[in-house]
Amino acid sequence: MADNERIMNIPLKVTKSVPRTKRAEKAVAEVRDYVAKHMKTKPEDIWMDQKVNEALWSRGMQKPPSKVRVKAVKFEDGLVEISLPEE
Repeated sequence: MADNERIMNIPLKVTKSVPRTKRAEKAVAEVRDYVAKHMKTKPEDIWMDQKVNEALWSRGMQKPPSKVRVKAVKFEDGLVEISLPEE
């Protein structure tokens, strides 16, 4: 079913350089861009699980985490699914 599966540590230090009220939104965009670059797809073809979104917004819009660990699975049709790794 799944072609490619990777666990990635995504640095989100770039989010500290944007205004405080846009940091969590920038973190979501950074996760999409990072995964798109490393899985060789477009950011539009990425589906993000709700738990990843909640992890990025867990401390509010002004204090997103400095890094996040995600599992990315690329399917045959090019769609990439991002979720939190089960530990």
